[in-house]
Parts: sequence; structure tokens; C-alpha cells
Amino acid sequence: MSLPGKWLPVRAELDGQPAPALALERMEFHLTATDYAVHFGGEPYDCGTFTHTETTLHLTAQKGPNAGRVITAIYQLAGDRLRICYGLDGTSPSDFKTSPASARYLVTYRRHST
Repeated sequence: MSLPGKWLPVRAELDGQPAPALALERMEFHLTATDYAVHFGGEPYDCGTFTHTETTLHLTAQKGPNAGRVITAIYQLAGDRLRICYGLDGTSPSDFKTSPASARYLVTYRRHST
């Protein structure tokens, strides 16, 4: 399995708090070989380029609220499930968990299509 495709969130939490169900229902995460885009309600919200190793992602936002930022994340890909823990403070997470004021966003996605 590879990363490119359209991914739909199954569950998410930010700083130890679950994401609202409506946000999960409206969000899509699109990956190509080198680009990413986050869509809400079918509209692009945040997009840019990314590189990856077997365990880390480096997203460079070019448009949207994170434009100009580099976000480092760790990920696990197993079949049609992708789990990503984003370090929103510019540091790379060391594990797949969040806590209050951790600046971590943890999402489990299900592959929708390639």
C-alpha cells in the first residue's frame, strides 16, 4: 500500500479533546506522490507539498491558514487505515497521543480511493 489517495477521517483529537463529528464528516485528506490538500465540505482549505520516510511526514503548506509553515508528523499505514500524529508546534511527535496543550493533532483515516 502507498500513501497517495483520498483519505476520510474516522476519528481525531486535538490536544486531548475529540474532534467534533461534523468536522470529521466534512473533511477529506488528499495525497498525491508529492502534494497534499485538506478539503472541508468539498472546498480546498489547506494545501502544499510533502515528503516522507517510512515513519515521518513533512508537510510544507503553500495555501491556507498554515501557508509558509512546515508541519512534521509521524504516521502508520496498515491496509486501508492511515494514522497520523501532527506536531502543530513545529516539533516532531514521538508517539501517537495527544494531551492538553500538547499542540498535537492525531487522526485515523480510512482510504476512500486511490
